[in-house]
Amino acid sequence: MDSFGEHTVLSRSKVPEVTLAFWTIKIMSTTVGETGADYLAVHAGLGTAVTDVITLAFLAAALTLQMRVPRYVPWIYWLTVVLISVVGTQITDALTDGLGVSLYVSTSVFAAALAATFAAWFASEGTLSIHSIVTSRREAFYWTAILFTFALGTAAGDLATEAVGLGFNLGVVIFGALIAIVTAAYYLGANAVACFWIGYILTRPLGASLGDLLSQSREYGGLGLGSIYTSLGFLTVIIGLVALLTARDRTTTKLRA
Repeated sequence: MDSFGEHTVLSRSKVPEVTLAFWTIKIMSTTVGETGADYLAVHAGLGTAVTDVITLAFLAAALTLQMRVPRYVPWIYWLTVVLISVVGTQITDALTDGLGVSLYVSTSVFAAALAATFAAWFASEGTLSIHSIVTSRREAFYWTAILFTFALGTAAGDLATEAVGLGFNLGVVIFGALIAIVTAAYYLGANAVACFWIGYILTRPLGASLGDLLSQSREYGGLGLGSIYTSLGFLTVIIGLVALLTARDRTTTKLRA
């Protein structure tokens, strides 16, 4: 594809370019998903059922708005990601804590669901590249995959840090190292699409481990900051970065006009 054609596809895409800001917000939104759901259900006293209903309603509204806008709008996109992060966490927690499903089983089920989504997406569209999200059908596949990456990342992260017993500290180190390996593979010429999706999955347990490390009490191996301060701190950074991306997006739009 020539440079003009690539620029046209990127400008029409409903998702952002993959930059350092992208990965920073992604990891922090993951942490907010981990700590935010716990705060609403436990510390705010809403309970699991009420929290599930509220977050699902907000996610439905955000997804509807995201699907209706004709192009990538930073605050709408990242609001949807944060809410999907919360819901993905809740799905895994509901299976594990509510129904007693083994983390080994839920990890396998979500991995199979994600693989099936990718297979259907590729069979229908011939690509899994996020730079080609320019139709409603591709965007539907994209957000379905995103939901399963969060659910899978939550299950795999809990499996590693809790069931296997790695703990928060070692979890951060291991998942961070795996992401570093994927990044190195990308720069050495590995398939960009595969590297992106593997990295996207791995940032979920990394963010969750980081969130637990910061928020959990010292007696459980955390730093004791609490879910409130951890969530607010990360939300502040997310809002700041999204504001910068919004300003840059408006400037780019004006220049193109």
